[in-house]
Amino acid sequence: MVRFADVTKRYGDTVCLAELNFAVSPGEFVTLIGPSGSGKTTILRLVMTLERVTSGIIEIAGESLSHMRRGDKLVPADEAYLRKRRHRVGMVFQHFNLFPHMTVMRNITEGPIRSLGKSRDEAEEKALSLLDMVGLREKVDARPGQLSGGQQQRVAIARALAMDPEVLLLDEVTSALDPELVTGVLSLLSDIASSTNITFLCVTHEMRFARTVSDRVLMLDGGRVIEEGAPEQIFTDPSHDRTRSFLHAVLERD
Repeated sequence: MVRFADVTKRYGDTVCLAELNFAVSPGEFVTLIGPSGSGKTTILRLVMTLERVTSGIIEIAGESLSHMRRGDKLVPADEAYLRKRRHRVGMVFQHFNLFPHMTVMRNITEGPIRSLGKSRDEAEEKALSLLDMVGLREKVDARPGQLSGGQQQRVAIARALAMDPEVLLLDEVTSALDPELVTGVLSLLSDIASSTNITFLCVTHEMRFARTVSDRVLMLDGGRVIEEGAPEQIFTDPSHDRTRSFLHAVLERD
């Protein structure tokens, strides 16, 4: 569903990703772990088309995301090409990014109406179903400022799901929450992952969540995947010294 082929991303002289290669299968939940600056969030931003690759190719479901075909050549994708493909990918941000002047209902329905061409009735029916799923139907007319952090993140999850994404990106979705709210949001995401065919690509510092919900874990360092495997293998018997030292530091802190 997601494939990175020799992807490099530079900011000036700084190399964030260095000829990165990995793939995520349809319906798979893959978690990216690693130290700050290892390239995890850059990967999500590239898949979300918030950034452009410096070189290499990103594919979604076998179709190039980063490039488009012009004649017999692949050239960097233009904005019109990207617009047609963005709806396949959803993202839940760490700081919610809800529209503060809109109600919960409008936050969830605006994208499907404007980008997917759904009728207002259809979009609102889907929104109510999603609000039931996240336990916030009674907040349909509230504005973000009237919600707790955990409630705002649940609305953000519902908003992302309203776009019917094939791939859902999770970027440190609990980092802005008070500790007592984290468990509820992670439990919700675990339920969604187990009950849908959505492909997940997740960046998190919640190692217990990563161990429980992931099908596969990728350890990044210096813009490269240095180790990957099933959660039990990565968390109990990592083969790379850097993985061992990172997990020791993170788990000891937790």
